[in-house]
Amino acid sequence: MTKILPFKAVRPTRDKVSLVASRSYQSYTQAEREARLDYNPFSFLHIVNPGYKYDKEISGEARYNLVKNRYLEFKEDGIFKQDTKPCFYIYKIVDRDHQVFNGIVAAASVEDYTNNIIKKHEDTIAAREIVFKDYLKTVGFNAEPVLLTYPDNSTIKTIINEKQKERAEFEFTTTYRDTHLLWLIDKEEDINAIAETFNQTKTLYIADGHHRSSSSKLLCEDLKMDNKAHTGEESYNFFMSYLISESELRIHEFNRLVKDLNGLTKEEFLIQLDTMYRIENRGITPYQPSKAHHFSMYLDGEFYSLYLRKTNYQFNTSLDQLDAQLLFKTILEPILGITDLRNDDRIHYLSGKKDIVNLKSKVDSKAYTVGFGMIPATITQMKQIADDGLTMPPKSTYIEPKIRSGVTIYEF
Repeated sequence: MTKILPFKAVRPTRDKVSLVASRSYQSYTQAEREARLDYNPFSFLHIVNPGYKYDKEISGEARYNLVKNRYLEFKEDGIFKQDTKPCFYIYKIVDRDHQVFNGIVAAASVEDYTNNIIKKHEDTIAAREIVFKDYLKTVGFNAEPVLLTYPDNSTIKTIINEKQKERAEFEFTTTYRDTHLLWLIDKEEDINAIAETFNQTKTLYIADGHHRSSSSKLLCEDLKMDNKAHTGEESYNFFMSYLISESELRIHEFNRLVKDLNGLTKEEFLIQLDTMYRIENRGITPYQPSKAHHFSMYLDGEFYSLYLRKTNYQFNTSLDQLDAQLLFKTILEPILGITDLRNDDRIHYLSGKKDIVNLKSKVDSKAYTVGFGMIPATITQMKQIADDGLTMPPKSTYIEPKIRSGVTIYEF
């Protein structure tokens, strides 16, 4: 049983939302960020990068306080307004590839996360959790929801479809050619139906936003200790989430690029690979795997297909079946000597949204020696690994949708 609540979002005014909304800060190149900061005074990037105003890099508590100041200035200037009553928010995205995503922005329960009702499939880094917790505690808001997924539900689908027959509160298209729409669900009947439906849902799964979830838990623990009148219903007991049905979630793989062969010659490397894989040289013809436990490899100007010799590999857990884990255990760790997938600078990750030719170009540039491609994980694999209390290797999934920062903001 999951607890999902409506909340009073802080939102840009209708005439400013297209100017305010931004992608995540890290997704912009430096040139892109500077262009938006130079020519768009309403961009949410001004809030999260407050030092730009002074042409200075600012970090730590000083940055957090300036973020809070910029946010308050946006509110004082009427760029942001807070809704007067709690709502759920339907957020629809039609991306440049004509993929359509429909979800509900809501407040999810920290207690559910703590009790593993909201389940994770990735590990988090303690230092990053603390940094983001301290950031949240200072600024007092969160503008990037955690992406949660739930089993398809006819009640939720009907409410979304009926609401979308009305005019959207927001509708804007970005320069990236994605169209974003937002509707408010403010009728008590619909709010109760949504809350009750999720209350009957046994489990939710984190698709994206593991550090935001874990940091929200730490924030809740801190503020609970500071509040002698704590009731469990305060806003810090929840975190902003974007709930999307499993059928609308899109999971892509992350391909792997490695800088060297760990001191091996090409021939020595191929001989070691032969122990675990049937290898076929595909020449210059790009090869994209289509089955689990099949990999593409690009090395020295040629593509190879790698098919696992299953008699040599033991599948003991749901994690063992995951191709990202299989690649790590059979090639990256034992042959190429990469033991720390998160911090080893010899390995780089490339979103599978970019085709295998992009991987080829990275290797041809001589920045990397070898590249590996695989098929994406499935939602079933992701859920099973979470249910089993296991965690995927870093960068096992690239998940869509990616919603814009600053469209709905959650205060605590």
